[in-house]
Amino acid sequence: MPLFEGFSPKVLEPLARQMALRSHAVNQAIVLQNDWGSTVYFILEGWVKIRTHDMEGREITLTILGPGEIFGEMAALDEAPRSSDVVALTPTKVCSLSAQHFLAFLAANAQAGIRLAQLMSRRLRQLNRRLQLREASSVARVADILLFLAESRGWVSRSGVEIPNLPHRELSSLSGLARETVTRVLSKLERKELIRRDRSRNILCIPQLEALEKLLG
Repeated sequence: MPLFEGFSPKVLEPLARQMALRSHAVNQAIVLQNDWGSTVYFILEGWVKIRTHDMEGREITLTILGPGEIFGEMAALDEAPRSSDVVALTPTKVCSLSAQHFLAFLAANAQAGIRLAQLMSRRLRQLNRRLQLREASSVARVADILLFLAESRGWVSRSGVEIPNLPHRELSSLSGLARETVTRVLSKLERKELIRRDRSRNILCIPQLEALEKLLG
């Protein structure tokens, strides 16, 4: 996990002994909005979405997190209720750590605190970029979501950059578009060979990121 890279076993082993391993099924809530944040979570396997709801009760997906990432840190830092739900998109395994032990680790290891600040800054920049595109075309908004997933969750293969083939309802929530619109745009991108879907592996491949970036205008 990036937060722990470079630290010696002498530093990490006592921390690991404080962690508990948990498994979560698809669509199971791991964290609920307004709960008090006494635990921080580290994703070992699977994918989760961070979601909230607007004034009319419609779901808004703020981001998608995958293996090696952390969530629940904000409530631990400011000792406030959770600001959003966290729901498993796939079968997921996480390690949980009490806020007390997490904060003690940050206090004793300045480099970890810097890395956490960098992580939170990156997430804020990504969210700001998506908000700036709210008035853009549907093609640009879907392309931006795919680029966001490629940059933060993708892995490089011989065919390009591969990302999880998320359900269209999740891409809809991330982009703020109707699910039918997302489906039409993805089909259009596939016809133009800007994306390729491998349904047997449940992944989506982007052959050239630069070609998608041109759609942002």
